[in-house]
Amino acid sequence: MSRPVFEFTKVSSRVAAAIEKNHSEVLLQINAAIESNPIVIVGMSMNPYVIKARKTLEKMGIAFKYLEFGTYLNKYDLRVAIKMWSGWPTFPQIFVSGVFIGGSDDLLAEIADGTFQKRLKK
Repeated sequence: MSRPVFEFTKVSSRVAAAIEKNHSEVLLQINAAIESNPIVIVGMSMNPYVIKARKTLEKMGIAFKYLEFGTYLNKYDLRVAIKMWSGWPTFPQIFVSGVFIGGSDDLLAEIADGTFQKRLKK
């Protein structure tokens, strides 16, 4: 799978340096969480879909790592960097066994069809 992105070879060195630094600490934090936790939810406060995903896993008794980046009122710049990194336009962003599975509706679909449970066993 591939999505169109601007060709990095056509970016000036000054801009490339700025891109490389653009909220890299947040992206490194997310990568580290994905590498060291079976389930990671990246979200924001007050978002009903983030709340729904978290409550679903809590009701199932499944532990997860939750990373929260602001609310609707702040830290928008961090969330934009995360969206650009993942290519996914909304929150939550859920990772299971290192695989990005989408948002809360995708989590529910994977639980319903058994894919979620299979991912956890890997």
